[in-house]
Amino acid sequence: MMSNPVHGLPFLPGTSFKDSTVLKFDAYFQEDVPLSTEERYRIRRVNIYYYLEDDSMSVIEPVVENSGIPQGKLIKRQRLAKNDRGDHYHWKDLNRGINITIYGRTFRIVDCDKFTQVFLESQGIELNPPEKMALDPYTELRKQPLRKYVTPTDFDQLKQFLTFDKQVLRFYAIWDDTDSMFGECRTYIIHYYLMDDTVEIREVHERNDGRDPFPLLMSRQRMPKVLVENAKNFPRCVLEISDKEVLEWYTAKDFIVGKPLTILGRTFFIYDCDPFTRQYYKEKFGISDLPRIDVSKKEPPPVKQELPPYNGYGLVEDSAQNCFALIPKAPKKDVIKMLMNENKVLRYLAALESPIPEDKDRRFVFSYFLATDMISIFEPPVRNSGIIGGKYLGRTKVVKPGSSVENPIYYGPSDFFIGAVIEVFGHRFVILDTDDCVLKYMERNAARYSPEALLSIQNRVRKQEAPAPELDNQQTEEDPGVQELEALIDTIQKQGKDRLCRDNIRKMFQIYDKEASGHVDRETFFKICDSFHLPVDDSLVKELIRMCSHGEDKIDYYNFVRAFSN
Repeated sequence: MMSNPVHGLPFLPGTSFKDSTVLKFDAYFQEDVPLSTEERYRIRRVNIYYYLEDDSMSVIEPVVENSGIPQGKLIKRQRLAKNDRGDHYHWKDLNRGINITIYGRTFRIVDCDKFTQVFLESQGIELNPPEKMALDPYTELRKQPLRKYVTPTDFDQLKQFLTFDKQVLRFYAIWDDTDSMFGECRTYIIHYYLMDDTVEIREVHERNDGRDPFPLLMSRQRMPKVLVENAKNFPRCVLEISDKEVLEWYTAKDFIVGKPLTILGRTFFIYDCDPFTRQYYKEKFGISDLPRIDVSKKEPPPVKQELPPYNGYGLVEDSAQNCFALIPKAPKKDVIKMLMNENKVLRYLAALESPIPEDKDRRFVFSYFLATDMISIFEPPVRNSGIIGGKYLGRTKVVKPGSSVENPIYYGPSDFFIGAVIEVFGHRFVILDTDDCVLKYMERNAARYSPEALLSIQNRVRKQEAPAPELDNQQTEEDPGVQELEALIDTIQKQGKDRLCRDNIRKMFQIYDKEASGHVDRETFFKICDSFHLPVDDSLVKELIRMCSHGEDKIDYYNFVRAFSN
């Protein structure tokens, strides 16, 4: 059995040996750089691979980080033409120390790997000696250290650096800018570096101070104290100040506790320093007394909050909430009172006290809500009166006349009784009557009412319980007109025309019958009948009205009401 000439392995067919065999050569090419002032050409290193399997070649440039040049695979794997006649490169054409041209670019082969060298020598090819890889001029220039120019000086800065390295003087200062608009007093920390006489100013931030967390007000730099006369207009914002523009720089002796210091147009007041700074000033300048200065300001007394004048809209308590918070909240309510007096309403009948004749016969129903102490007014509509009835006042609290805006006094249940005058936003109302719920409420809470209020209710009860004028039985038997009236009343009752609540009708007539005579005038009589929708146009009712009439202007409402019993 024959052995492999390269590795001493058993003989394998040519295709199996060449299947995974690649020859590697180290090479470079020179690239011109016409538009650069620092380099005229550039040396680029490449690796040339020759694949014995199919006699193809590829050229790959190793990637250099941050080179700015597209690198990697320069020529992909393919058979490369050697000349214009169509011949292709063969591995026998490759050797060290030769130039090969591929697509117009000349590559210089300087060396090959160990495997390639053994393979070529086994095939009887004499290899040239290896060459050194050419160096790139610009890359070698970058490897040289930068030249430093040091200006000789009388002051030994190296000694200062070695002596005072990492030694920093720390001062606590404030900048009081309260005299300007929107100014404030802010605290800072001033660092003075002894190693190079530089100054740094740091801001002191507090939690939720509303400022951006910039750590430095002024970065570390030398600060000029006195400028030359011609350098006052020197553009320091764009150019660096040198010793030619400065007569004197700030030094450590300029930073003294208790003295102001002007830096970049801002006057800082130094009120304290750290222990190391105190020890340094004691040893260096002989200053041992550097006490801390109290710069805290006493808070001014709280300003009493005064409410603006009431504008008349809404309730006073509700309007005042706009002065207490940016987003107003509803005023607190007495929840226990609301739960105990829920759906409890006191109703009163009132008349409008007005010099206008048309307002004399207008009647209003006051509703007092015990849960919220609010009042609503309703005017019962009267047909053909010329006045539109309905809601006269929505639910609201009514302030008593004469009370101040700061401490308003509202109407309460004890202010409502028969004969009381209630003033509602400039209109005066007189209470004429109450409902049974008011009587029961006053009976349970008699201690809250004045004697005048209790007396008015007693008179009302006596008037209501007063018996209707009874006709003498003898007179009834002897007077045929009375018998005819009784018969007519019985007829109307049997027909059942508009059965209504007789007590409600009688109460309404009694309200207008202030003398308790049992008679009202014809105009008032027909208004009340119209409000209760009584059939006054019926023939029997007309006859009843005729029989109950007394004279031309009076009507007996007691007998009339008897015909509409329920």
